[in-house]
Amino acid sequence: MGESLKEKTLDAEWLAGQVQDRSMRGIAIETAAMIRSGVIEIGTHLPAVRELAHSLGVSPATVSAAWGQLRRQKVIAGRGRNGVWVCGDTLSPRPARFEKIGNFGDHIIADMTLASPDPELLPRLNQALLSSVEAENLNSYQREGITDALLNAVKPSWPYDADAFMAADGGFDAMNLTLQTLIMQGSVVAIEDPTATRLLDMLDNIGAQVIAVKCDEFGPMPDSLRMALNKNPAAFIFQPRTHSHCGHIISAERMAEMADILQSSQTLIIEDDGIGELASTPPLSLGRYLPKRTVHVRSYSKAYGPDLRMAVISSSHDLLKQIKSFRNFGAGWSSRILQHALAWLISDPITQEGIIEARKVYARRRQALVDALAVRGIHLPARDGLSVLIPVPSEQFALVTLAARGIAVLPGERSRIGPGQFIRASTSLMRLDQVDTIADAILLAMG
Repeated sequence: MGESLKEKTLDAEWLAGQVQDRSMRGIAIETAAMIRSGVIEIGTHLPAVRELAHSLGVSPATVSAAWGQLRRQKVIAGRGRNGVWVCGDTLSPRPARFEKIGNFGDHIIADMTLASPDPELLPRLNQALLSSVEAENLNSYQREGITDALLNAVKPSWPYDADAFMAADGGFDAMNLTLQTLIMQGSVVAIEDPTATRLLDMLDNIGAQVIAVKCDEFGPMPDSLRMALNKNPAAFIFQPRTHSHCGHIISAERMAEMADILQSSQTLIIEDDGIGELASTPPLSLGRYLPKRTVHVRSYSKAYGPDLRMAVISSSHDLLKQIKSFRNFGAGWSSRILQHALAWLISDPITQEGIIEARKVYARRRQALVDALAVRGIHLPARDGLSVLIPVPSEQFALVTLAARGIAVLPGERSRIGPGQFIRASTSLMRLDQVDTIADAILLAMG
């Protein structure tokens, strides 16, 4: 084909003639190769599934599965009546939502996109790391799920009596390991809406069919969870303590109600306690009610430091055995040095006093913005966490208005599944002398 294919619909017979291996994998790989080489250009519309299936002599399901693989790799986009088109030529899975965060230029005076911990409020690691050279079994190639030191340090504050534990390299590593291991490609997954951006990227990567579970001030709403369970999801994912976007805290009553609803299902329960010990309330878990099918993940990065890169997973022996086995494709185990350092910090009274103080500082920063917005007629619940969720008439207008005044926030579209317009402003690094400027800009962003 000599003429440019850009912005044209590819001929089904021509494409079928280029594909030698007509299995799902072969169609995906050979089409990807043509996209990578530029034979099929970005912007080209691909033939209708049924038309191409007829030309290839395969079932429509085979073509759909091949397109699903390319869609997960962010090479093609679209479906249904609007058709499918080539949207990229970088053939690797990547977290598209997360990668879009932060392109606001050099004039930003307040970057409120990521709810990152303030380095000034993190514990010093000197003594913890020095002590870790005495870690048991150091430099062994034995695949040890979790060290005795870390296990003994985390157990007293764990929200239920779990069968088994393992360490992971941060909360998102733990969640990714769990999803990659326990959720089959293309499965139906229920998740609270909104949720963490990177969780949606992970679900995209495994081709999950995502069902939104709506939330209120006490957590996932019972009626919405019941409706989601009608779809027989493989898993239900939620944040069991302080929500990283909304700031709501799940009540013990709501947790018990969710347990009652989930009791009669076979749905796997995956809990992502991302804020961890910076939350203002003790941890809760559905593992108290349904321990055999609950996977509980607690991240320690925000309270103890992102470069410690530590999280702990608990579940049944059978489920954790599967996760550990899958992990043997890669690292196999988490650094014993870092596990020992975290255990030392958890047991150190001075560190614990510092975390209590950090929690207070983060709360003051968050409340300062909530109070400043209230003065301007924008009333938000006090809630908890490292950020503030602000409903807006138009996300696009709000982003442009705030960016023009040097303020970057996270648009709701990156973290929501259903309808709604909001922005999320992280307050964890916000300076108090910026609060009035930020609040004035948010007022303008309301339109």
